[in-house]
Amino acid sequence: MPPWKPVAPGVGYRHERRLSAVEIATLQAWVAGGAARGPSVVDRNLPPVAVPAPDREWRVLEPFEVPAQGQDLYRCFVIPSRLDEARWIDGFEFTPGNRVVVHHALVFFDLSGAGRRLDAEAEGPGYPCFGTPGFLPVASLGGWSPGNRRLTMPPGTAVRAPKGADIVLQIHYHPTGKLERDQSGVRVYFAKSPPQKRLLDIALTSNRIDIAAGLAKYQVHDYFEVPVDVTLWQIIPHAHFVARRVRAWAVLPGGVRKAVLTITDWDFNWQDIYQLKAPLRLPAGTLLEMEIDYDNSTANPRNPNQPPQRVSWGPGSGDEMAGVHWNVTVDNEERDLEDLTSSLWGKMIRATQTGKPRR
Repeated sequence: MPPWKPVAPGVGYRHERRLSAVEIATLQAWVAGGAARGPSVVDRNLPPVAVPAPDREWRVLEPFEVPAQGQDLYRCFVIPSRLDEARWIDGFEFTPGNRVVVHHALVFFDLSGAGRRLDAEAEGPGYPCFGTPGFLPVASLGGWSPGNRRLTMPPGTAVRAPKGADIVLQIHYHPTGKLERDQSGVRVYFAKSPPQKRLLDIALTSNRIDIAAGLAKYQVHDYFEVPVDVTLWQIIPHAHFVARRVRAWAVLPGGVRKAVLTITDWDFNWQDIYQLKAPLRLPAGTLLEMEIDYDNSTANPRNPNQPPQRVSWGPGSGDEMAGVHWNVTVDNEERDLEDLTSSLWGKMIRATQTGKPRR
């Protein structure tokens, strides 16, 4: 069973993989009794697990070769959607062709034709695209990182895929020391009706990361005050290898502190999108906060550098990042949507004007 990283949550999550005290006691008793083998799944003749078939699957048109050595690569691949009408997507699954080299991926829709032009100008499949994909996307499905599975979007929300749009997969590759090949894709599931509301991303991030070799405790944080009433549906943390602890909480008007996510044993290989069992209403004036701790010492079993080396903020797997994304809907879109988007835009502008990374 894949590991379940959140501990002592202040909220419940969908699809939790946490064992109850009774289940743990049952396993302990089974081991103490000699771990006798029971009837196999075949003997019990259980039906196979039903996996819904996607409504459409798009795959990179030809394999891409990732060189054995060198810097991490950011590559964009253009795939014609061939949609003859606009469709609403309420679920998707990114399918990495080679999990060894795929660090993460983002999925965009392009109507400008810019992706096709950049692809035609570049040598080989796709085109280099660190940062932005080289155009203003008309929509995005979000992203994938190791540990993610098929994602169903919160009830009443969906992403509009325009008629005739191109799908652009932006994939971050990390060389492994030998030549690798990848041909990734994405499966999508269409909504039966248009969405009731838009799902928005409140990104708490920090680029103030500069961790000396051997430093066992380094911390970054970020916050955002919600200017309007919103409802939280899911939360998505992201960091790399020397991160050890991730915490996210909301301070409600009046001072009540609500824990939303706590991970004390961060593992880059088991990242997830944590959807709340019950959506959490966050009134205007709520302060969203995140805090991430890093351990760049030999005591960190997941530190890829032995002996440790200085680690700073950056896009490569050997660099570090810090992010906790709060996906919300605005309770009253007609009245408040513009206020929230303006506040988020202001936050992004302020973040680009910060100085050098510091503790």
